[in-house]
Amino acid sequence: MPQTDSHSYDPANPDITARIAAELVAHEGIVREAYRDSVGVWTWSVGLTDASGHKVGRYRDNPQSLTHCLEIFIWALRRNYLPEVLAAFGDHQPAEHELAAALSFHWNTGGILRAQWMKLAMEGSSLRARSAMLNWARPVSLLPRRRKEQALFFDGKWSHDGNALVYDVAKPSYRPINGRQLPIMASLGIILGTGDDAKEAWLELPLSNGESCTASGDGNWFARLFGKG
Repeated sequence: MPQTDSHSYDPANPDITARIAAELVAHEGIVREAYRDSVGVWTWSVGLTDASGHKVGRYRDNPQSLTHCLEIFIWALRRNYLPEVLAAFGDHQPAEHELAAALSFHWNTGGILRAQWMKLAMEGSSLRARSAMLNWARPVSLLPRRRKEQALFFDGKWSHDGNALVYDVAKPSYRPINGRQLPIMASLGIILGTGDDAKEAWLELPLSNGESCTASGDGNWFARLFGKG
């Protein structure tokens, strides 16, 4: 079961929560230092490139803590994706699970403003919207992710378990390798101010020098780029 935030979500003032962020990261994965994607673009954290507005070259051979990786991810999510998702909702005040599903879809596709399923959902045509969401399952490897987003948006069924795949980087190829599941809710709680005991959680987080913290990404960017998973 997904862990919940200690602070309530307000549909009248929708924003990123730890649960929303964890849902997206569980689909994607994290790389704590800069790597080259399949076409040689330097990338970092949860699939961030310089196009996000944050220069990622500084993280070459410079692994960061999970907290910093997630902090910049949430900044990019708020800056680059949340405004268009809220615009797609229009006057509708989204429930937390609806916002999470729509953000996950938009992070993955960039298509929330032109997606017919979203327009149908806002018109109240839930059955047609549910079916139309699967039109965005190309390549077919994205179908499991679309089904999870579908179940989350329309049924309120969360899929994350509070963990995410965290990858090392092979040298000199600078390609991600050796993904392992690590907990991320403590880090998210610190960033978003929702942890029950942020001070104790902070002591358990990985350090920026690469020490690991104590401690299923279907359709994720790693699998899509490098044919793994």
